[in-house]
Amino acid sequence: MKKLPIGIQTFQRLIKDDYLYIDKTKEAYELIESGSVFYFLSRPRRFGKSLFIDTLKEIFEANKELFKGLYIYDKYEFVKYPVIKISWGGSSYATSKLLEEKAKTILQENQNRLDIKCDKELSAFGCFNELIQKTYEKYNQQVVVLIDEYDKPILNVVENLPQAKQNREFIKGLYEVLKENERYIKFGFLTGVSKFSKASIFSGLNMLRDISLNPNYGNICGYTQNDIETTILPYLDGVDL
Repeated sequence: MKKLPIGIQTFQRLIKDDYLYIDKTKEAYELIESGSVFYFLSRPRRFGKSLFIDTLKEIFEANKELFKGLYIYDKYEFVKYPVIKISWGGSSYATSKLLEEKAKTILQENQNRLDIKCDKELSAFGCFNELIQKTYEKYNQQVVVLIDEYDKPILNVVENLPQAKQNREFIKGLYEVLKENERYIKFGFLTGVSKFSKASIFSGLNMLRDISLNPNYGNICGYTQNDIETTILPYLDGVDL
């Protein structure tokens, strides 16, 4: 039997190292082909959101061979798009300075990967704006923006209300950059644990499509009863289902 991918959030490693993978590429394909630009998905922790984000990254970077044998392999054209990936994991966000430093680090990592140079004197907002536009110009292709744990800077300090509000305003400003650059963006996807109202964080993203409770995407993360009774059953020898 294949190894179980406990805690693995990297699609490429999961496939190349032959871990068990429950195919979510049908949901990914339908999402990409549905016609909207910006999507939001809320799910609990440890539900596979980060893995799904990374799966989208590999699809948009046209790494087709990773998807051999999966639903999307012979249905999607695998056109290559430049991808900006933002993950807010791995920091405390206890102060506004720590949040801004993390934002600049994330943006620098994307600049390095995409071979883009932004003005170092710019704020995080200005840098994000320039990164999107310069990436579009360099690759002559619309940009894909993937944001994981969009709410982490707030949730990490939720018991410190003044700091939580400051962090909220910061990331709200960053996400508003997406609205300003909509014409340069092919696809945007944000995930998080909580579902904040559009008025608080996403007021600038009025075109954001929330699929959290959309039954068409109910299987986008996690395992179904059918998965348990079929693919995962061999691992449950002696278990009372």
